[in-house]
Amino acid sequence: MSKDISIKNGANLALTGVASKEIKIAKDSSTVAIYPDDFFSLIPRMIVREGDRLKLGDPIFYDKNDEKIVIVSPASGIIKSIDRGEKRKILKVVIDVDGDEKVRHEINETLTKEKILSLLLASGSWPYIRQRPYNIIARTDKMPKAIFVSTHSTAPYDVDYDFLIKERLNDFQKGINVMSKIIGKPVTLTSSANKESIFSNINNVDIININGKHPSGNVSFQINKINPINMGEVIWVINPEDIANIGSFFNTGNFNPTRTVAVSGSSVKNPKYYKSQIGGKISSILSESDISNYKGNRYINGDPLTGNKVDFDGYIGYYNNIFSVIEEGNQYRMFGWLPFKDNHIPSFSRTSFSWLFSKNKKFNTNLNGEERAIVVTGEMEKFFPMDIYPMQLLKACMMQDIEKMEQLGIYEVIPEDFGLIDYSNTSKIEAQEIIKDGIQLMLKEVG
Repeated sequence: MSKDISIKNGANLALTGVASKEIKIAKDSSTVAIYPDDFFSLIPRMIVREGDRLKLGDPIFYDKNDEKIVIVSPASGIIKSIDRGEKRKILKVVIDVDGDEKVRHEINETLTKEKILSLLLASGSWPYIRQRPYNIIARTDKMPKAIFVSTHSTAPYDVDYDFLIKERLNDFQKGINVMSKIIGKPVTLTSSANKESIFSNINNVDIININGKHPSGNVSFQINKINPINMGEVIWVINPEDIANIGSFFNTGNFNPTRTVAVSGSSVKNPKYYKSQIGGKISSILSESDISNYKGNRYINGDPLTGNKVDFDGYIGYYNNIFSVIEEGNQYRMFGWLPFKDNHIPSFSRTSFSWLFSKNKKFNTNLNGEERAIVVTGEMEKFFPMDIYPMQLLKACMMQDIEKMEQLGIYEVIPEDFGLIDYSNTSKIEAQEIIKDGIQLMLKEVG
């Protein structure tokens, strides 16, 4: 089955520094780390202590809200440190890599739905599955009405999944087969329209071809068009590489922490793909010599619109296939409000006149202004291709009005859906943070 849908509104940011179609094997990382904040709303309860020895696939911590959900070690080694912040919040768990011991799980040829679910939980592969609403790790007591895997990517510096998965099609197909058996029907696989794809021959999928600018690659908008979530319903979302990692587990019996990262950005001298692992050290894929203006950049786990800032000596995030390096915008622009000043800065605003110039532009972190009042301009709706009023939803979240938040569509969105609004709106509000706080409130008050 294959059909096309078009998603209107949105915009593409044509930026310099897109990763070339070349994969390099990253250097072995001497340490790896897991950030609990990569798992939205998860409250970690430690299983191990500093100095404990782990095999690849051994549990590190579990979710206090659901003890069946465990996060496992992406490498064999010894717990080097458990870094904590205010109120003893766990910031990251660092492991000294040592040896190649792996936890082995027995995989029978006959896999029932119950056995598949049990193996996913026991192996630590379950966190690859995220749940809508809220984009939390899927809850073990609620089966989904559908499973979405999106290979249609539109975010700045986003990856080409045809290129990324082409050498892992057997694992990908196995992962699809396993997840299809859980729901008893094909997985929904979205692909880019008007493009030859390696995924066209995958079995046990309903292929939906997507037309549209960014954020048409965001799964929220695809779900809204293809299979909207009604009250009490759940949909599972899995990244393409994580489907392959799940398939690899069922082929080998070993947890697979592979993470292929597109290292991109105008500050990267030779942007390309690197094959690494979850939690790998950033310095294992980049060195100071690979970066222009080493100290004057921002390093981001993810794309520039929705990613998380990380230090150069930090680690690759659990889910991200993108690592971005862009210039810090820490230079004051005198008379920056003048329309003909610094027109190289990309903007959707017609007052800046940057739209008259080159399509491929450098990107930095400058806000180009301070926070202002939210006024009705229609600019948010222009870049939000969903039948939701984004400005009204943001205001309801700021007022913590749960009833209005429900009416305005809080169950259908996640923070990254507001990345383009963060960039384009003239009020300079942090829309993603507002939505994140709103979802946290819903989890606490509604569940």
